[in-house]
Amino acid sequence: MNWSETKIPKVMVVEDDLPLQLIISRSLEEQFSIKAFTDGKDALAALHQGIIPDMLICDLRTVGMGGLELLQHVKSSGFFSSIPVLILSGDESTQTRIKCFDAGADDYMVKPFNPKELEVRLKAILRRSGKIFQN
Repeated sequence: MNWSETKIPKVMVVEDDLPLQLIISRSLEEQFSIKAFTDGKDALAALHQGIIPDMLICDLRTVGMGGLELLQHVKSSGFFSSIPVLILSGDESTQTRIKCFDAGADDYMVKPFNPKELEVRLKAILRRSGKIFQN
């Protein structure tokens, strides 16, 4: 089945740490359809090619285009701006969190994180955004 036709919520993951990308993907794959990228540029190119997720998870610091820059591109686009974005980062500073929320992030999680907490946060964001999550 084509990714755009799947009935379960689609999540795009942008994480350049491949072991962490695998952990995220494996922990979510039972309830979400996952597409993973190591660079924000590749994820943005996929969006422009019509690969549209219900949710975007971005590492703040990836090679190439980082999560904040990707977030800014997504939220400034009329077409992509409704895609909820969760930022993952090892940066715990309030200043960084404020910068991300100010740019339009829907949530912010600090690494290391509990995969179950990531799952329930995604579900909550999808419910709030009107993309109702079905268990």
